[in-house]
Amino acid sequence: MTEQPPTVVTSSREIAAPAETIFELIADPAQQPRWDGNDNLAEADRGQRVRGVGDVFATTLTLGSVRENRVTEFAEGRLIAWLPSEPGNPPPGHLWRWELEPLDDGRTLVHHTYDWSRLTDENRLARARATTPERLLASLDRLAELAEAL
Repeated sequence: MTEQPPTVVTSSREIAAPAETIFELIADPAQQPRWDGNDNLAEADRGQRVRGVGDVFATTLTLGSVRENRVTEFAEGRLIAWLPSEPGNPPPGHLWRWELEPLDDGRTLVHHTYDWSRLTDENRLARARATTPERLLASLDRLAELAEAL
């Protein structure tokens, strides 16, 4: 029997920057293409900074399609999670989550999770399976490079 990949994938790393600095790069969709380790995001309009649960922001993917992202979890400077979907459609059930844990004034432990345990769209399963801890770590590494330079 072939082993199935986990449907909840997480990577973590310490970043030498304050949680507030890191969170600003995550909560502002216009910044997300700069640190996307999946090389999936092309751009997002400015002025969509997330402020709470229920916010929706749009991103354009590298292949040109648009995703609406519904924020489902939010704690300023500490937690943000969203469900992407095609415009006008309900989310198919995969979630991106970022959790920030301040360690001291200049260091933060960041956890990045991709949860596809509720994914219902058969067409997205192959890509979901390909989202490994290493891919999440690529986003964390790029995020660290940006945050540590600020």
